[in-house]
Amino acid sequence: MNAPIDVTLKDGDAQLKAFARLLVENKETRARLKKSLRTIIKRARKNIANDVHSSLQNDPRKAYKAVKHSIYKSILGGNVSILAARKAGPKYKLIVERKLDQNPNQRGGNRRPRSQRTEQVDTYYGKDRGFILRFLNAGTDQRMTKYGNRGSIPAGNQFERSATWQMDSAAEEFANSMATELEAAYEGK
Repeated sequence: MNAPIDVTLKDGDAQLKAFARLLVENKETRARLKKSLRTIIKRARKNIANDVHSSLQNDPRKAYKAVKHSIYKSILGGNVSILAARKAGPKYKLIVERKLDQNPNQRGGNRRPRSQRTEQVDTYYGKDRGFILRFLNAGTDQRMTKYGNRGSIPAGNQFERSATWQMDSAAEEFANSMATELEAAYEGK
C-alpha cells in the first residue's frame, strides 16, 4: 500500500509563488528577459554591420552604419533591419582630395568645376546610408544615361546572408539565456 503524503500549505504557497515568477507577465521576469534580449539583439546588429563593412571594398560614407535594431514593446522579440528613410542622421560631406588640386600646374586632367548636383550627392545623410545599402544589397539593372552606359551594380546580398546567420545564432543564444534567467527567477535571485 502507498503511504500517505503530507503536504503543507506553506510549501505549496512557496511553490505557487515560484511558478508565478516564471510567467513572462511577471514584471521582474519580463524586465530580466527584455534586458537579455536587448543585449543579444544589439550584439547581432553589431556583428551584421561588421560583416557588411568587411564585404564592401570601398565604403567612404560608411553605409554599413545603416543597420539598425529594435526591440518590440508589446511582445518579447526584436529585429535587425536596414535603416528606414524616415530617420535622418547628421549631414556628412565627403571631401576627396583631387590630384589636380595637389598640382595646379599639371597638364591635362578634369578642370571642370564641381556642379551643385555633385555637391548634393557628396553630402550624405543617415537615411541615405540605408538607401545606398539597399542598392548594394539588391543590385541594379544596366543603366543608360545621355552620357552613355553607367553599368550596373551586382547584387551583393551581404545583409541577408549575414542577418540570417546572425539572427539564428541570436535566437539560440536567447533560448539559452532565457533558460538561465527563468531558473534564476524561479530561485528568486
